[in-house]
Amino acid sequence: MKIFLLILFSALFFLTSCIQFGENPSGEHLEQIQKSPNYSIEDESFKNRREHLFEEMRARDRFWDNPSKRFSNNMLFNSRETVPQTDLPEIKPPNIEEFLKPTKSIKFIWFGHSSMLVNINNIIILIDPVFSDAASPVSFIVPRFQPPVLGLENLPKIDYILISHDHYDHLDMETILYFKEKKVKFITPLGVTSHLKKWRIAESKLFELDWWEEIKFKGISFVCTPAQHFSGRLGTLNVSKTLWASWVVKSDSINFYYSGDSGYDIHYKQIGDKYGPFDLAFIDSGQYNIRWREVHNLPEEAAQAFLDLKGKALVPVHWGMFNLSIHDWFEPIEESERYAEKYGIDLMTPKLGQLVSLDRQNIFEKWWKRLIN
Repeated sequence: MKIFLLILFSALFFLTSCIQFGENPSGEHLEQIQKSPNYSIEDESFKNRREHLFEEMRARDRFWDNPSKRFSNNMLFNSRETVPQTDLPEIKPPNIEEFLKPTKSIKFIWFGHSSMLVNINNIIILIDPVFSDAASPVSFIVPRFQPPVLGLENLPKIDYILISHDHYDHLDMETILYFKEKKVKFITPLGVTSHLKKWRIAESKLFELDWWEEIKFKGISFVCTPAQHFSGRLGTLNVSKTLWASWVVKSDSINFYYSGDSGYDIHYKQIGDKYGPFDLAFIDSGQYNIRWREVHNLPEEAAQAFLDLKGKALVPVHWGMFNLSIHDWFEPIEESERYAEKYGIDLMTPKLGQLVSLDRQNIFEKWWKRLIN
C-alpha cells in the first residue's frame, strides 16, 4: 500500500509539474514568432541585442579560473541573511476603496518582488502577479517570505494582466488560472501566450507583442520594449523559446515604465529617449549577483537605468518576497537608498500593501532598517 501511495504521489507530482511547465510555441504560432527580428532561426530561440551574451558570461566566469571565488559566491556556501527572520511590515488589507477612487494620475500597491496592482486613469492593471506559495513548480522551492497582503478573491476587477516573461517568479500558473473565467485581457511578449493556451485561457483574451510594438485599449497604450534577460520554465532546457520584455504604459497625460527582469544595457536610454520622461519607473533592483549582472541590474546600474529613462520617481522591485540570490534580503533596498542619495533620485519605498498615489504626497518609512540585526 505504501509503495502504491508513493507511486501515486510521484505520478501526481510529475503531472502537476508538467502542467506548470506550460508549453513553448509550436506550429503556426512558432512560424509567426520566427519572423521576429529578435528571433534566431539558427539557434531556434530569441536573442538579446548582445547575441553572444551567455557565451561571454561563461567565458568570464569559468570555475577553474578561480575555484575559491566560485565557492564563496554560491547559494550552497552562503552565510548571509537571505530570508528575513520575521514578517516584513505590511498594510493588510490594502486600502482598495481609496485605490479605486477616480484618478487622472497613477496609484499603485506593491505586493512584493515584482507583483503590483496599478490604477492609471481608472484602468486597473495587474503586473507579473504571483500569489502562489512559491515561485516554482513546487511549494518547497523558492517559498514566499509571507502570505500576500490580499487574496486573489479580494482583488478589485482587473482590466489587464501584464506579463514581462515566463519565469516562475513572474508568470504563476495558479494565479493565471484564477482569472480563467474573468473578463480580463492578458498582454505578454511574443510566445508567452503559448503557456496560457496550455492552461486553457481563451485565445480571445490573449495579446502578445514584439519589442517596440504597441497596443492600445481604452486610451491606455501598452508598449513592449526591450530587456536584457532570457526565458524558460525548464531550467537550462529549452531556454529563450519565448520573448522577455520591459513595458511602457501611458495615457495622453501620464506614464510609467516597468523593467521586468533585465541587466543594464543601452535599451534603457533608447526607451528614455523615445518615451521618456517617465512619471514612475519600477526597476529590477534585487536578486542580483556579480556573476549574472548581464541579466539582472546591480543597484548602481538600476540607478543609472533610471537616469537613462529620465524617470521622476523610482520604485525598486524584484526584492522583498523571494530568495533567488545570495545577498542579504535587505541589501537591494539599502543599496538603492545609497545610490538614490548619490544621484539625487526620488526613491519610493512603500511597505507591502501600502497605497501610493502620484496625485498626493506620500509618506515613506525606512521600515526595513528596524529588521536589520
